[in-house]
Amino acid sequence: MIAEDILAKEFARVVSHYYPNIGELLDGCYVKVITCFWGRPARRLQYIGIYCSEEIIPYVQANKEVLREVADNMGLIQVVCINARRLLRDPMSKLKQSEPRLWLELQLVAT
Repeated sequence: MIAEDILAKEFARVVSHYYPNIGELLDGCYVKVITCFWGRPARRLQYIGIYCSEEIIPYVQANKEVLREVADNMGLIQVVCINARRLLRDPMSKLKQSEPRLWLELQLVAT
């Protein structure tokens, strides 16, 4: 099984190689593979989370079908765009305590 961070880097590399314009958009984003468990018995599902600033989200969502196609070819089920600034400003978020490195990287993306 491939580690999630390696899979996320490979996703970004494949997108940059085959779709350079979309790859430039992803350079300003934080790409992460998110794992969840669903169903009975629980199945392991992985999808791509793209954390973007407010200005970049419309451009990424315009190319979402291409990103979903690449994710599907890599065995991932979905691509989700997440507003990094909104996540950082959420008063109920425990992200700073649970994953401080991700929190710092999202600070860079949001600015």
